[in-house]
Amino acid sequence: MSWFLRIGTIDRRIIYVLILLAVAIPLLLRISMPIRLSEPVIKSFEAVDRLPKGSVVMISIDYDASSEPELQPMLRAILRHSFSRDLKVILMGHLALGLPLGEIALNQIAREYNKVYGEDYVNLGYRPGYVAQMVGIGKEIRDFFAVDYKGVNIDSLGFMRQVHNYNNIDLLIGLEHGAVGDAWVQYVGARFGQKMFFGATGVVAPDYYPYLQAKQIEGMIAGLQGAAEYETLIEKAGTGILGMPAQSVVHGLIILFIIIGNIGYILTKRKK
Repeated sequence: MSWFLRIGTIDRRIIYVLILLAVAIPLLLRISMPIRLSEPVIKSFEAVDRLPKGSVVMISIDYDASSEPELQPMLRAILRHSFSRDLKVILMGHLALGLPLGEIALNQIAREYNKVYGEDYVNLGYRPGYVAQMVGIGKEIRDFFAVDYKGVNIDSLGFMRQVHNYNNIDLLIGLEHGAVGDAWVQYVGARFGQKMFFGATGVVAPDYYPYLQAKQIEGMIAGLQGAAEYETLIEKAGTGILGMPAQSVVHGLIILFIIIGNIGYILTKRKK
């Protein structure tokens, strides 16, 4: 009993050190763990995998640095999958601070697969007013993206000459950390019948499951676990697979702290 009383008053700096070790050790030792595949992630993978060569995939960066640890691994995995199947990729986004993250991943993965800017992929960048933009692309993408993020006319960028609206976009992928995904479904999916799926942070993903159950989206990649699942499906380990052991150990340690803390609190209360 006295042990629980003492542990209940432990210096919080010790807890911080234990959390640090729980994160660092699995990452440094590159510990692996089995990844269970879920149906929503498998459906997302299949949505990309069944597209014929040359199909156009639009990826929307709807997150920023606060959600990078969960969503950036998804982006890299989706880009690897798309480029391995010779799909054309259009990158854009509705968070100005998130577009540099998309650009970093796009350039990195494009180099891995020897893809050429303008011929195999483009980055359209950011434009304000996402609802009007989503609806407007249904008529003509050039009304909002006449040039790419560098100011280059998109008609000079190879495959973009054939892309005018959602009729020319085979799949839309939204990487979400907020409510932009709702707009994609309500304004683009419902009005134009655009096929899409989402990658979302663990805390946001539950809001999108009704769309998945209603078959308004093709699939769902949820949190770091979802990123690890997608990396498993493409057989290319990234920070999703590498990060899952650290996340699992930390979660277990936090649960242990909660149990011990509550026991210590109850015993302290009884003693008083």
